[in-house]
Amino acid sequence: MSRRKIFRFKQFDLLNDKTAMKVGTDGVLLGAWCDVSGAKRVLDVGTGCGLIALMVAQRNADAAVTAIDIDQDAADEAKINIANSPWSDRVEAQCVDFNDFAAQEPYDLIVSNPPFFTENVMAPDRSRNLARHSVSLTMEQLIGRSKSMLADGGTLAFISPVEQEMSIRRCIVKASMSIKRLARVQSVEGSAPKRLLWELVKSPAETVDEQITIRLADASYTQQYIYLTREFYLKM
Repeated sequence: MSRRKIFRFKQFDLLNDKTAMKVGTDGVLLGAWCDVSGAKRVLDVGTGCGLIALMVAQRNADAAVTAIDIDQDAADEAKINIANSPWSDRVEAQCVDFNDFAAQEPYDLIVSNPPFFTENVMAPDRSRNLARHSVSLTMEQLIGRSKSMLADGGTLAFISPVEQEMSIRRCIVKASMSIKRLARVQSVEGSAPKRLLWELVKSPAETVDEQITIRLADASYTQQYIYLTREFYLKM
């Protein structure tokens, strides 16, 4: 089985099989941005190759992380990456549908880079469909089920396209949750935001609005993005 390096933590190389989910900027952003302070129990929903689960484990030495994915190939790849990491004693991967997942205890943090493309035309490969389309987990399901699994004071963190902002806000209201932090992400300085980073809590909260810019006009990374992701790249 041929494997390729796709992401370098400072302490080990994350490997990925050609059939599994690839690492993208969305996952890196979310794993670096979400607040992991004080989180003892963490759930990564739709873990793919395990990137965000391992980023959380690196950032919080006290966190025990459960990483779940509905796709067996992805879950198997996550298990390999976890086993090869320095945090294998605190991170575990399971192949399970979030809608069927039974939490044994409440979580302090639930984090997800969810499927969010809803085009009518489906990719021919089932794994790609599960990752790219909202066929297995809707935002309403993610937010509603997460609320029931969060501890008091717990947080749900996820990323979405900016076009989904209004529909997500409706889901938040329906679930009686509050926006604690909301970051608008620009790919290039001066461009319109394309992604939103969300942190939701169960109790009333005043929203902290943020903006993240990844690259300058000359295609170099901004100091903001370098600072945010500095713990996960050997070179930037």
